[in-house]
Amino acid sequence: MLNKGITIGGKSMREHFEVINHKEAIDYIKDLVKEKVSLSKRVLLYIHHLILKNIDNNNAGKYRNVDVMISGSTHKPPIFLQVENLMEAYFNFYEENKLTLNPVILSAEIHERLVTIHPFIDGNGRTSRLVMNLILLQHGFPITNISSQNDLRDEYYTSLETVQTGENKALFHTFIAKNVKESLIKYLEIISVNAEENTKGEYFYKRVVELSKKK
Repeated sequence: MLNKGITIGGKSMREHFEVINHKEAIDYIKDLVKEKVSLSKRVLLYIHHLILKNIDNNNAGKYRNVDVMISGSTHKPPIFLQVENLMEAYFNFYEENKLTLNPVILSAEIHERLVTIHPFIDGNGRTSRLVMNLILLQHGFPITNISSQNDLRDEYYTSLETVQTGENKALFHTFIAKNVKESLIKYLEIISVNAEENTKGEYFYKRVVELSKKK
C-alpha cells in the first residue's frame, strides 16, 4: 500500500509522517531543554525541518520565498521580502524579554509573533506551538497541547486573529494561560501519587498563582 501513499493503518503518508515528525520534534525540544540551549534561528529552522521532513523536503527548514495567504483568515501575512528582517526582530524580542517577561506570556508572544509573520510555506502553526512549548519546558512547565475540540480550536483561532487584526493581545494571552493551567493541573494529578514529586508540584502551583495575580 505504501506505493499508493497509504500506510497500513489507512492513513495517508502525509498523516503518517506528521505523527512521526511531531514525535521527533518533541524529543528534540526536550533535548534542548536538557542541554540548556536557547531559542535561535538555527533551532527554529531545525524544528521546522523536522516538521516537514519527508513531507516537503524542498521547503523544510527554510523561510518562504513566495507570498502566501491564510485560508479563512482576514490576516494577510507580510510579503516574503520582509520575512528575514521580521524574523531578526522576532529573535531580538526574545533575547530582550527572555529573562524578564512571565514565561507563559513570553511563550504566548513567541507563538503569536511567529504565526503572524508566517515565515514558512507550511507548518507555521505546528512550529509555533513547538516553540511555545520549548519556552514552557525551559521554565519548568509541562507541555501544553492546544485542544483539538472544535469549540476550543475556534477559540484559539479567534483569539489569534484578534491579535493579528487589532493588536489586542489580552485575549490570546488569556487563552494560552488557560491551556497552560489546564495542562499543569493534569500534570499535578499524575504526579500527586509520587511523594518525591511534591516539591515540583508546589513549584508549579506557585507559578500559576503568580501568573493569576498578574492577569
